[in-house]
Amino acid sequence: MSAEGDADRARRFREAALPHLDDVFTLAHYLMRDTADAEDAVQECFLRALRHFDGYRGPAMKPWLLAILRNVCKAEFARRSAQPMAPDGMEDEHVADDPPLWQERQPSPETELLRRCDDDAIRGLIAALPAPFREAIVLRDINDLSYRDMAEVLGIPVGTVMSRLARARAMLRTRWTLEQGSAP
Repeated sequence: MSAEGDADRARRFREAALPHLDDVFTLAHYLMRDTADAEDAVQECFLRALRHFDGYRGPAMKPWLLAILRNVCKAEFARRSAQPMAPDGMEDEHVADDPPLWQERQPSPETELLRRCDDDAIRGLIAALPAPFREAIVLRDINDLSYRDMAEVLGIPVGTVMSRLARARAMLRTRWTLEQGSAP
């Protein structure tokens, strides 16, 4: 391929894939439970996607990238074999501690503290879910994938996706209720 062709291919890849970088990183962070590992997984995902971009014929780039990422993370888990992951895993609070840009006025310090506590609690509850349920929540409620796209990414039937998602939400609701009931 010529240099001009390579540049065009790289441009097309950037335009198609880079808008999904944040979503890919979010899933990687929940799967890897470590910011540096998540960054490495995302980098490997995008390298693989670029390598196979000429063969990509799918209708949606985001599910394709998330499927590649999931395979990268699975390979990393297999490589680590029996090494347990840290249970809390959310060392980096890079996930939107700042108020949204479109918010006109800043919340009070008390409101901000409560929001951060709730955000931390929810992230912790999601991180504590078993992997299949954590993936379902992240793909649907954070990355906003359709059930069909989730089924494609996870390699399972749509009915199983719906069942996992319902069970994951029930687990979160139960754990949230228990934690809120035990709060001082």
